[in-house]
Amino acid sequence: MNSNLQFSRQSWLKRNRMALVSVAAIAAYAIFVEWVWGWATLVSQWAELGLSSILPALGLLVATYFIRCHRIRDYFPDQTRGRFLSLFRVTQVHNLLNIMLPFRAGETSFPLLMRTEFGIPLVRGTSALLVMRLLDLHALLTVAAIGLVVDRGHRAVDWLLWLVAFLSPFAFFLMKGRALTVARGLAPARFATMLDEVEAGLPDDLPAFMRAWTMTLVNWAVKVVVLAWVLAIMGVAPLAAAFGGALGGELSSVLPVHAPAGVGTYAAAIVAGAVSLGAATDQVTLETLGRASVNAHLLVIVSAVAGTLLSLALKPKT
Repeated sequence: MNSNLQFSRQSWLKRNRMALVSVAAIAAYAIFVEWVWGWATLVSQWAELGLSSILPALGLLVATYFIRCHRIRDYFPDQTRGRFLSLFRVTQVHNLLNIMLPFRAGETSFPLLMRTEFGIPLVRGTSALLVMRLLDLHALLTVAAIGLVVDRGHRAVDWLLWLVAFLSPFAFFLMKGRALTVARGLAPARFATMLDEVEAGLPDDLPAFMRAWTMTLVNWAVKVVVLAWVLAIMGVAPLAAAFGGALGGELSSVLPVHAPAGVGTYAAAIVAGAVSLGAATDQVTLETLGRASVNAHLLVIVSAVAGTLLSLALKPKT
């Protein structure tokens, strides 16, 4: 009798483990936001800006999470086939933990969750995550570099260097086979299986890599445009400065080190990005930038919570 009850409990926990992790992450985030800023303050600030502008921006940010999910499904089509909603929940929990925990500690949740939910080996999941993060960083850096090229007067040599940097991921992908061959030749035999899993976490061919690269660009383009729009609504000017702020904030989010939930680092990166692309540095403008950066950061945090709540509402078929 007791064994049957214990088995029933274990079965229930196994079926609902992702929901439990999601609820725990959302609760921790809600407490964190209340402790640092206060939900009443947040809502009142957004009401002043106009919910008719904030809510569409929030919806567009949540939409980018579906693009991320599709990118991961394209990496692991066999393991995730027919389980898009389960994968969406995994990506949302990973995103929430990654934002909340300092020093990219939340990244470790991705390979663990992919192994738990889809049986993907840890090394393979980690390899795929590394490729996606490198593509994220490349996309943001090359877009940010456009501002530098423009600032230098549209010189042909600068645009040529930018184009080389923009296309560099293709060169690295084409070198994949040779690099793995060299690694297998240098590594001890006991690491052969590990290297096989590393390779399995990389795009299979050029079309697969093109899809991953394109989805990365689309994802960050939408997110940066939305954040730039929000910053412009909040008084950040000129428009180039709003884009600089959005790029700065998102670039800080993919770097190896950030504070818990990005408190301080994300807002500071927005201010630095805005100033680097034309925002004035007088006291009034800096105060406006400070308020806008904090509100934009809160919007990103709430979008992560909203995406996780949505993943709970869209219950996967059992």
